Amino acid sequence: MMKKFLNKKILIITLSSLGILVVLGLSLFFMWSQDTYGAIDSSEAVIEDDMQIEDGWYINRAEHADKGIIIYPGAKVEPEAYAYLAQELVKHNITVAIPSVRLNLPILDVSKANEVIEEEKEIEWYIAGHSMGGAAAAMYADQNMDSINGLILLGAYAAENDVLRDSELPVLSISGTEDGLSTPEKIEEYGAYLPQITDFVEIPGGNHAYFGVYGSQSGDKEAQITVGEQQDIIVDTIVDWMEDVSVTGEGDK
Repeated sequence: MMKKFLNKKILIITLSSLGILVVLGLSLFFMWSQDTYGAIDSSEAVIEDDMQIEDGWYINRAEHADKGIIIYPGAKVEPEAYAYLAQELVKHNITVAIPSVRLNLPILDVSKANEVIEEEKEIEWYIAGHSMGGAAAAMYADQNMDSINGLILLGAYAAENDVLRDSELPVLSISGTEDGLSTPEKIEEYGAYLPQITDFVEIPGGNHAYFGVYGSQSGDKEAQITVGEQQDIIVDTIVDWMEDVSVTGEGDK
């Protein structure tokens, strides 16, 4: 009798301990996910107007735009960190929408783009993402090929997929030579999971954090160009690529 009582007591203690560890682990994970990289003021990338916030989306609309880009932010990077990029793209008549994602981790909110695409069907949408946001954008493209006109990876790479690699979806991969996270080696290695028609553009001197405007990031290398220079190269590269896609008709669904 005493043995059964002790066994039951041990089981209760064990389960209680496991429960406490799970709660503690989840609490620590939540706290980690909330320790984000916020946008910083930069004389190199001046924000002219605040982005409009609509139901968890930061939207910068171009008047009479027929094209739009949805940008998934990097892991634990605030959407506002891409405000300058959005601002400059709007000047080329491209609407830009940046979502707040679940726990600040875009990989947990891959289908988020549907909210905007289904609401504004008159716009030709492209899906983009930085770092983990790029991996999430690639997953979205793989699962929703008919909903988008192209994929743009910013200091990011795609994981293994079944549809995207063998498709003819226009893809633009922009990387930096000084990126310490999405390194040139990783970009080359994981390029095998992208369509053969993918355009790869490497920014000399560019690093990982300068795909946004949020300062430095752990594990990254020091950029050899300014954040303003890297942002302007990104904008020009995207605009030129989208124009080429439109001319060739590759982006038509």
